[in-house]
Amino acid sequence: MISGIIDSQDSRSAIDVFKRFIEDFHIDTFTTGEIDTANRKRTVFHAMEWPDRWRQYYFQSGMLKHDPLIEALAASHAPFTWEELRARNGLTIAGTEALNKVAAEGWVDGLVVPMHRNATHFGLVSLVTMNHKLSQGEKTHLTAASMVLHDRLRRLLPVEGFRIPPAGLTPREIECIRLIAAGMSDIRAGEALGIRASTVHEHAERAKFKLDAKNRAELVALAVGFGIILA
Repeated sequence: MISGIIDSQDSRSAIDVFKRFIEDFHIDTFTTGEIDTANRKRTVFHAMEWPDRWRQYYFQSGMLKHDPLIEALAASHAPFTWEELRARNGLTIAGTEALNKVAAEGWVDGLVVPMHRNATHFGLVSLVTMNHKLSQGEKTHLTAASMVLHDRLRRLLPVEGFRIPPAGLTPREIECIRLIAAGMSDIRAGEALGIRASTVHEHAERAKFKLDAKNRAELVALAVGFGIILA
């Protein structure tokens, strides 16, 4: 399975290999990406295998800003299950209510696999089980597979393109960031893309806003750090 993910030539193939593997662990759904716990605007989703109803609820309710599993990362940088989080009283009242809500869907346990980048930046894979509590052995196997999937998607998606707009960036905004990172001026980037230099500037300014970057140097650093473009 691990070699199947590593050898995948596109993100869909890597995800499909991973999905076949996690079936035996009663994993019903998962998501993977990058997140800044202090600035949720910078969230990058690699994959989101959620049912439509849950996806709509998550974003329409504003849960991204108050996700109890993300908030728990401040106290633990190691992988943890929902059961472990409950046992150490690591949930706020709102967090408990959120997990109780998803438990009503049959999602009684899950696994959060963080990859610590810096103080508030994490790579993240979050898996959810259907009517099943994860054992320590299952946690170990799923953690290893999740880290391999995350690394593979982080390498593939900047090249092939994101299905879910990373941090809300458009494909053209990402193209402009990539050319700016390569040292091009607005004029040269505009020539490469067939657009005006002023339009490149507008795309760059919108990208700075979406990633909450102070200047272009920080914009490029964030885009590389969050796996939106390759270094």
